[in-house]
Amino acid sequence: MSLVGNLEELGLGEILQIVSLSRKTGVLSLHSKGRDGSIFFRQGQVVRATSSIFQQSLGEVLIQKGVIDLAILRKALAFQQEEGFQERLGTILVKYFAISYEIIEEVVREQIENVVFTLFSWFEGTFEFVASEHIESVDGTRLDPLQFMLNQGLNPQLLAMEGSRLLDENIHAAETGLSTSHKDSHGEFEIDFNLSETPGRRSAATRKQPKPKMPLVIVDDDGPTLKALAEGMRQNGYDVHAMTRSEDTLIKVDDLCRGGAHPTILIDLIMPKMDGSGVLGGLELLELLHNNFKDINILLMSDYRHAEAEAKVQDMGYAFIIKPRRADLNDVEGFQGFLGTLLDEVSRVESGEVLPERQASFNLGDEMRIEMGDVDDAPVSSEHEGGSSLSLLRGMLEELNNPDLQGGVLLLVLRFASEFLNRAIVFSVHDKVVSGVGQFGVSGGKSSGDEKVRTIHFPLDAESMFRDPSRTLQTTTFTPQPTALDAHIFEQLDGGVPEEAFIGPLVSQSRVIGFLYGDNLPEKRPVGDTESLSIFLSQAGVAMEKSTLERQLHERVKQ
Repeated sequence: MSLVGNLEELGLGEILQIVSLSRKTGVLSLHSKGRDGSIFFRQGQVVRATSSIFQQSLGEVLIQKGVIDLAILRKALAFQQEEGFQERLGTILVKYFAISYEIIEEVVREQIENVVFTLFSWFEGTFEFVASEHIESVDGTRLDPLQFMLNQGLNPQLLAMEGSRLLDENIHAAETGLSTSHKDSHGEFEIDFNLSETPGRRSAATRKQPKPKMPLVIVDDDGPTLKALAEGMRQNGYDVHAMTRSEDTLIKVDDLCRGGAHPTILIDLIMPKMDGSGVLGGLELLELLHNNFKDINILLMSDYRHAEAEAKVQDMGYAFIIKPRRADLNDVEGFQGFLGTLLDEVSRVESGEVLPERQASFNLGDEMRIEMGDVDDAPVSSEHEGGSSLSLLRGMLEELNNPDLQGGVLLLVLRFASEFLNRAIVFSVHDKVVSGVGQFGVSGGKSSGDEKVRTIHFPLDAESMFRDPSRTLQTTTFTPQPTALDAHIFEQLDGGVPEEAFIGPLVSQSRVIGFLYGDNLPEKRPVGDTESLSIFLSQAGVAMEKSTLERQLHERVKQ
């Protein structure tokens, strides 16, 4: 996970909530008008904070509070230097000078809060959160006077609520002349560093916001579908919050829950993940909501089937429904029929009623087309044969050529591939180097599927199963005879050689710009007919390069 942006667009309170809900370890760096600040997280909890405008050391604070005297501080600092700055000052005072750990912990907690709260007044500038597996205990302490770090950490959501409240109170008091608070040299309000002593300070958890009527959060990366669903549910009495990104959804749900509301969440299953890779962003969001909010009502939806993801959703105890595809949105009667079904499902979820098991082959979109008499597009079986395959291809090509597409070509390729394959990987080709960029269905081991795929890099002309497709520019379904490189790739994907695999080159202007690789591990069943997938890939390569060129042009214009 990586977050980069401007403080004008995303405030510190919102950033803290995102990192908290994602439970990440890493460092958030802030830069504003020549000032620098950092907040360190361990598994979503704040464990340390620094600021270039807050230059009071832990030793100075302890002396001010009468915990230690100057002589003890000098001895502790000398010991720290002799030991090569391997331990924090607080740890040295506890271990070698018999200072109470509880006192040190309380002082450190208070000082971290004060540093974080001052950062709330930075309204302009940039921020960047970089995830890391470990946060060093003594990182830069030789130069950094702020040797404040907690083992357990502070709750970022409470810090966000309290920091926002204190900032509002300070601004209001300064504007009405009821406070000694003042604006700094940059025209921003300074917050008193001794915020822990502010009269009337209370926990933000006790503050209540008006409870909305029948709150419903709808999450869908496709703009037209989101708009249609939002309007339809508003007309049926719901207070709808329409979201296109998982990050914004987490903030909105947290705000609603803290305000006393009990929202229902309607999530599109197949959308980008938060880091921009992968196809099952809805499943990722579901897991984050499930882990962070108790007894929340959630309903998953998708316009394309993904058996493995649907099974996981149902195993977690949540409901799933097939929504109309974009091509069906203009069918007023059919869409109203879907809204009726959706209202029934939402009502059932909110009431806590046990959901009946669904047949794996049921597709509400196809059923609606049958009812409307469009039998040519009806599925002939649970496999992708005949009319259903062509109907699916037609819908995907419409999305591929739609200028309003928000999920990107990579997402569409993976989404269509999920109709035929248990797992798939999209590779890009740049400067004759093949690199993994996205996947679905790759799991197992200590690393995530995305991490495994991104570690795969190899020369385009190397002896591998990709060499012939790169030369013929044709898709192929084959029984792998692994070369040394192929064996390494399969090992990166947690071993196992499939009995049958599929490779489709992504081609633009007679050159390969990428590949789609797929197989049916772990079941090892046949891949089946992939003709419509091959047709789609022939168009996807052109669309992918066009999207890349447009993005590069846009970036140059911005510069």
